[in-house]
Amino acid sequence: MPARRRILVIKRLLVIKLGALGDFVQAMGPAAAIRAHHPEAAITLLTSAPFTELAKAAPYFDEVWIDERPRRFDLAGWLQLRARLRGGNFDRVYDLQTSARSSFYFQLMLPGGRPEWSGVACGASHPHANPRRDHTHTLERQADQLAMAGIAAVPAPDLSWARADIARFGLTLPIVLLVPGGAAHRPEKRWPAGRYAQLAGVIARRGATPVVIGGPDERVAGREIAREVPATRDLTGQTSFAEIVGLGAVAGYAVGNDTGPMHLIVAAGCPATVLYSAASDPALTRPRGSGGVTVLRRDDLARLSVDEVAATLPFG
Repeated sequence: MPARRRILVIKRLLVIKLGALGDFVQAMGPAAAIRAHHPEAAITLLTSAPFTELAKAAPYFDEVWIDERPRRFDLAGWLQLRARLRGGNFDRVYDLQTSARSSFYFQLMLPGGRPEWSGVACGASHPHANPRRDHTHTLERQADQLAMAGIAAVPAPDLSWARADIARFGLTLPIVLLVPGGAAHRPEKRWPAGRYAQLAGVIARRGATPVVIGGPDERVAGREIAREVPATRDLTGQTSFAEIVGLGAVAGYAVGNDTGPMHLIVAAGCPATVLYSAASDPALTRPRGSGGVTVLRRDDLARLSVDEVAATLPFG
């Protein structure tokens, strides 16, 4: 009789998702699927420092590790990371980052035995062997990866567990969220702040309060919009990720660039319009949510008019 294949009892799991914010949000559906598929396993998440608070609030992980990201010639840092990965005694790793860096972590665990590995690392036990993986939306790509590892059902990202109380802001509904920011090194992904100010005027005239959100780097834009339209509430630099989810849960609509906070807002169920330039492809990265998402794209966002964006608002 042929030898029976040993069935591995998976007791300890590692999930790798380092960032960026939008990618982290879109990985929460796969994280929920992994938890449902391995209800008894101890699951550790390896992620980046900015997402620690959000990750610890998620109901999918028992422990959260921060990737210190050793530099190329930081031998001590690499040895420390190797010791930690090997010391985790993981039975399987779900690499949802699937980058060259995260794939290298698989090789870093040599010599000796390594855990089962779902990802694109050379030698992975459960490779995502789809030649079209880089041409599909993040959500479909991750669902396909997990299907090849035996997990058939992957839900949409649900951030209801992350929703924070926003009473401290004292907002009067209805509100429309404006997200004029984006990565500092990608200015081509931003609609001009002056256009957001004009849009805020349209929103205020239609009876809603424009609320500007973003990180500290967006404070100049927030002040400019509030100066032009005094009815605006400028919350730039004041909100946590969880509070952005809370704002998305109560907002009537949102308009923003292709940036991480829009993923939080849409995942909270808020309908939205997201603005794309030639710098990114909405077919691969657009946020999806139960409220619905309208995409407006121009190679150069400076050519996108306020009237075109205002036409997507569901009121007035």
